[in-house]
Amino acid sequence: MLTDPIADMITRIRNGAQASKESVDIPASKMKLNIADILMKEGYIKGYKVIDDGKQGLLRVNLKYFNSRHVITGIERVSKPGRRIYKGAGEIQPVRKGLGISIVSTSKGVMTDHKAKADNVGGEVLIRVW
Repeated sequence: MLTDPIADMITRIRNGAQASKESVDIPASKMKLNIADILMKEGYIKGYKVIDDGKQGLLRVNLKYFNSRHVITGIERVSKPGRRIYKGAGEIQPVRKGLGISIVSTSKGVMTDHKAKADNVGGEVLIRVW
């Protein structure tokens, strides 16, 4: 049993990138699918697909490289099970002066910090990516 499945997801992505893997397999969930969808739309990963394994399924994330370097230079978990971090729409800070994104879980769903500010909603800051 994992105590923090989102931290496990970003650790697998980080480790796969350091090992120059083409893809990494992660146990699937709706939250992880939403995060992978945002990472794909923002250009941090090539894509993803769900593989049925008879249980909860596997999320296969295809990593993206540019000049043999991983596109994600940094990824970190912000809100943890022991300490949740909530921000209002006006309190969400840009990542690396706008060069990165934050993924926020709001009442309107999981979205980037830019979309959360545009929709004027706050929520739990899950991940920071740059």
